[in-house]
Amino acid sequence: MLLVDPQVVCFGELLIDFVALERGVTVGQATRFEKVPGGAPANVAVGLAKLGIPAAFVTQLGDDPFGHFLHDILRQSSVDTRGIVFTDAARTALAFAAITPEGDRSFAFYRSPSADMLMTPEQLERSLIEQAEVFHFGSITLIDEPVRTTTLTAVNVAKESGALVSYDPNLREALWPDLETACDGMLMGLQHAHIVKLSEEELAFLTGVEDLADEPAIAAAAHQLWHDDLQLIAVTRGGEGAVGITPSFQVVVPGFTVEVEDTIGAGDGFGAGLLAGVVASESRGFDSRDGVTTLLRQANAAGALTATQRGAIPALPEIDTLRAFLAGQPAAF
Repeated sequence: MLLVDPQVVCFGELLIDFVALERGVTVGQATRFEKVPGGAPANVAVGLAKLGIPAAFVTQLGDDPFGHFLHDILRQSSVDTRGIVFTDAARTALAFAAITPEGDRSFAFYRSPSADMLMTPEQLERSLIEQAEVFHFGSITLIDEPVRTTTLTAVNVAKESGALVSYDPNLREALWPDLETACDGMLMGLQHAHIVKLSEEELAFLTGVEDLADEPAIAAAAHQLWHDDLQLIAVTRGGEGAVGITPSFQVVVPGFTVEVEDTIGAGDGFGAGLLAGVVASESRGFDSRDGVTTLLRQANAAGALTATQRGAIPALPEIDTLRAFLAGQPAAF
């Protein structure tokens, strides 16, 4: 693979998702699973590469069959893997996922600890981060040490180098000691961000605002999270689309109607579509309603297309598929 300087560097967890083949069951009820690569920041990196944006990924994997499988998947997806290191001190993380009868996602995680949790600041490929235009991370690596310090070190390197920082709070209640700690940790990450992508559920969790029935309520809640460095908060609403909030205005962008296979990775598809638009826009797309609308329309489309296929990384759309879909043509994977 010919390496070019990545425009976006993503940091965080990369794991194996065992996705239930049955629908309408919990993880405990499922009897058959398909092995697929996953991990929210890694999904975003692959999503960006598929959309033609040079992307790199930084993490630590176990020196085991699953770890090398995941490394190879990213390389085959044209993601720069110079920032990936291996360890024999812990195994690669695993997660089992299913869609419940209520349509919610059911997860069971195996990482006590996993290799990514043990990554130290000394293992960071700092030169990779220093030349990035955008640095993207999530909240999962803020849960435990030493990877919490490693995450914040990487964020600071990116900010000092002039990169935009993108953040996904990505609530996974089962991984935190308790909900109060989860809220505090997720908010800590948000304080470092210029761009934040979060769901309605995560917005309600972080603000305590339970009634998010309409766009003004969503915007008001989002402004509770505001700090001076923030430029855009994108709140995803599933099939209903997304709301974009900037310091001076907000926009509502409808979603797309698709036949859903599963929603695992759809938010990461949205994130990849959003950051691809940010990188491609000379003004970053934040300075006008039209600019933010264009960003969110592309993000909505990428998320919708991801939901039409099983799993996360395998379902992320290629650039030609996304362009055709935005032009009103049927999706073809």
